[in-house]
Amino acid sequence: MNALKRLAILDDYQGATLGMAPWSRLPDSLTIEVFRDTLKDRDALVARLAPFDAILAMRERTPFPAALIERLPNLKLLVSTGERNRGIDVAAAKARGITVCGTASFGAPTVDITWGLILNLLRDLPAQETSLRAGGWQTTVGTSAEGLTLGVVGLGKLGSRVAKVGAAFGMKVIAWSQNLTAEKAAAAGAELVSKEDLFTRADVVTLHLILSDRSRGIVGVPELARMKRGAIIVNTSRGPLIEQAALVAALKEGRIRAGLDVYDEEPLQSGHPLLSCPGTMLTPHLGYVSTQNYEAYFSTAVEIIEAYLAGSPVREMQP
Repeated sequence: MNALKRLAILDDYQGATLGMAPWSRLPDSLTIEVFRDTLKDRDALVARLAPFDAILAMRERTPFPAALIERLPNLKLLVSTGERNRGIDVAAAKARGITVCGTASFGAPTVDITWGLILNLLRDLPAQETSLRAGGWQTTVGTSAEGLTLGVVGLGKLGSRVAKVGAAFGMKVIAWSQNLTAEKAAAAGAELVSKEDLFTRADVVTLHLILSDRSRGIVGVPELARMKRGAIIVNTSRGPLIEQAALVAALKEGRIRAGLDVYDEEPLQSGHPLLSCPGTMLTPHLGYVSTQNYEAYFSTAVEIIEAYLAGSPVREMQP
């Protein structure tokens, strides 16, 4: 049997965690404290977390590099929502005897947000609603998805589902990634093209890549310069896939439009240059934020804690 005294639930922006899982199943001896803000200052974060022997991290909102982990001597159990978390140095945690686990998730809710951004930008829905509420009527002419070319960068689990929705709308779907084959592209209803061709031909470009050293900045000045005037780029994966300065410049010049759910640093701070860029629809990293997904996250978190207390950890992450 393992013992835990204090559990910290981090970065619960909406105050939703405790209402979406059977936390009452956990013993009364385990004190649970919920934090709704994200601390960026390392010393302040250490001061907050040092008393806790268990932590539930919400995705990558608070990273756990080795330099932080080594300053948390009381930590025994670190749980992350989702099956993997690139913000956690799992090897460093295990070297200190900390058990690191990941929860289950539900479906692919990021697909919803991707298409929400695309359709709102194509049909100019936010501006039209604003006009209507102000007493106006139609002010612009939108563009139908049907007949346009959708360029999917990264045709994995999410990219393939986004591609199939595009095909259902009657779009021509083209795709590229570093390891994509013509056979895999065809299986998702897409045509494999070169990176240069994709950015030249697509009316809408959508990114679905894991952030890594190889993919960081994969969209920069050359790619944005190839895009058609008025074309849309959508990023619901990770902010640093696009070179931010290049994107801001292209948007301010009015050459392209962008639908963004992710940013280089989150939460996005007041006064950030993207907030004043024209031709944008910005959402606060909602891709994985759905009732079904949260219920899967937090119900599994309860199961993980129960298993740890019973001396039989489950869903452990590997370095």
